[in-house]
Amino acid sequence: MAQSKSVPFLEAPAALDGTLPGDKGFDPLGFTNNWLDKDWSQQVVPDIWLDATERKPITTLEWMREAELKHARYAMMAFLGYIAVDAGIRFPGSPYGSIANSLVAHDASVANGSMGFMLFVVSVFELASGAAIYDQAKGSGRKSGEFGFDPLGFGKDPKKLADYAEKEISNGRLAMLAISGVLTQNALHPDVPFPYF
Repeated sequence: MAQSKSVPFLEAPAALDGTLPGDKGFDPLGFTNNWLDKDWSQQVVPDIWLDATERKPITTLEWMREAELKHARYAMMAFLGYIAVDAGIRFPGSPYGSIANSLVAHDASVANGSMGFMLFVVSVFELASGAAIYDQAKGSGRKSGEFGFDPLGFGKDPKKLADYAEKEISNGRLAMLAISGVLTQNALHPDVPFPYF
């Protein structure tokens, strides 16, 4: 067996063949080897639906990549928003100017009801994501994480698109670690202001 690029003393996972952006052969817990025969399209297009016969299988790797990209994109936005508030940037208006930092912004948003709006926005994104996965399960040829949203035309050049996809997943993974670290540090040391030193 070939050795993993990211952890050289481990064998490279068989499912990670280098075709996905960000694939460095890192799967020390063996997630990509689990449920290899599972068809995740059944989660989206159940057998009881009349058109279930048109279903195209979605592999475990495709399902996991969809989840990873979704969490990476949310984490990039969350980290930027968290840092922006702690750096002193606020929406105009009296309810937001008095918020001390991002840590207390959550409780303030719950108290003033704006967290309900956030739930609505996230629900809309989840519905759009579900519709895209449904189309993928119906054989549209959609790749995990693709939504056909490219208003600036970055995807016209396939070479540049591959580079952007690599950068997106790498920065998204970093953002997932970053927001977790910043939240933990800020919760443990709420008296340490931005830049958290």
